[in-house]
Amino acid sequence: MQTTTEREILCPEAWEFVSDLQRRFGARRLELLARRGWRRAEIARTGRLGFLPETTHIRESAWTVPPPPPGLADRRVEITGPTDRKMAINALNSTAKVWLADLEDANTPHWANVVTGQVNLYDATRGSLRYDAPDGRRYALRTDRPLATVVVRPRGWHLDERHLPVDGAPAAGGLVDFGLHVFHNARELLARGVGPYYYLPKLESHQEARLWHDVFAYAEDVLDIPRGAIRATVLIETITAAFEMDEILHALGPHAAGLNAGRWDYLFSIIKNFRERAVLPDRAAITMTAPFLRAYTDLLVATCHRRGAVAIGGMSAFIPGGDPAQNELALARVRADKEREANDGFDGSWVAHPKLVGVCQEVFDGVLGERDNQLDRTRDDVRVHADQLLDFTVHGGGVTSTGLRTNVSVALRYLEAWLRGVGAVAINNLMEDAATAEISRAQVWQWVHQKVALVDTGEPVSPELVRRVVDDELTAIRHTAGADAYADGRWPDARALFERGALDDDFVDFLTVPAYELID
Repeated sequence: MQTTTEREILCPEAWEFVSDLQRRFGARRLELLARRGWRRAEIARTGRLGFLPETTHIRESAWTVPPPPPGLADRRVEITGPTDRKMAINALNSTAKVWLADLEDANTPHWANVVTGQVNLYDATRGSLRYDAPDGRRYALRTDRPLATVVVRPRGWHLDERHLPVDGAPAAGGLVDFGLHVFHNARELLARGVGPYYYLPKLESHQEARLWHDVFAYAEDVLDIPRGAIRATVLIETITAAFEMDEILHALGPHAAGLNAGRWDYLFSIIKNFRERAVLPDRAAITMTAPFLRAYTDLLVATCHRRGAVAIGGMSAFIPGGDPAQNELALARVRADKEREANDGFDGSWVAHPKLVGVCQEVFDGVLGERDNQLDRTRDDVRVHADQLLDFTVHGGGVTSTGLRTNVSVALRYLEAWLRGVGAVAINNLMEDAATAEISRAQVWQWVHQKVALVDTGEPVSPELVRRVVDDELTAIRHTAGADAYADGRWPDARALFERGALDDDFVDFLTVPAYELID
């Protein structure tokens, strides 16, 4: 059954549709990727970013996006996860309003994952998703109440898909993910009263949003579905996009649905773009109450509600474990995080585990009551200036030996799992994905190249120190896993990737790009 479905996913008609998208829009994508490099060079030269003077008229004029479509008006709890069958069923069956079906940071682009993810989305759309576990348990979609609305996150513009070349060159991974999904599911979704909905990751400018707009409009024309049937929520997870929130919504036009505060990638983007200047402390010391992050989230809510778009809060990545005391403490932190977001005006928020859905829902229920959202709360009190977004001071935080060791451990463990095909990894009761691994290695790169001294030992973070920590972590992993299990892993490749991303003179923009060359 699955083999037949995979053939259907890659049928000649679908492949021709994806090829057409690539031929029409691939060159613009490459031009915009080149523009990222020019912009980054300007930031390195000046240390500055600002709101664009040429788009002042967009920020200062009155306009709104279309009202939320069916299934996206009430988004008080969104659960995220990759598209494997068991996790998809658990997410859809949870009481979350939305499942972010992740083909990006929580997925690895092994070709088997790419294809089976599309198979699972095809089956989920039609209510036929089933899974028989090796232990004999059977999983199926529930029928006693509505399932979560599916919002698919395709890969970002920077990622290629070499398994589907077009005219001898790799296709854009995002066009492959979007194209296969919309081709097979758009009409079926509309017939069921919802629509093809997407989360757009890693955008760095409104021009990149405009490219997605044009892709969507063309797909609607080819598939003969109404203009604006395709709706997108944009992750504001780059520092450059934070200065173009109005422009991004405006560029998407009839396809705009909302914005999301993608906090982990946002920190990674800050480190990447200001790596020669601002030094951020241990990741554990950076909370969403830091002034520069408060400015970012306040601006996001105010921008969204002024334009009639929903504002979705950030990820709570805690994974409940076997220690009741630790669980209680972590759940209290999750609750406090969601209370801050709900009270700030967010319309919903993200969790990474079904057991967190209830906490998030209870908090937003308390603020929203019977309302779907709080779009009427326009946050007219918010006045955010460029200097506030660029003041990366974190009071009370520092770079410690524990922070260094944690970064090394998380990056190594995640990269090894990624190379084996696992894109969402539970490490120390946290769901880690590509974004947190990127923060980990980028911080180490910055600490090494700025010769930062550890506050607890006084030792500078040097390549030699980092390699010693890598040795220690791999020894500990080998001891815990056992020699045979360790030998079956991808630890040498993970080490090489990490050291390239953390120690090379040239900063690798995305570690998943060289990693992609090491997988099938």
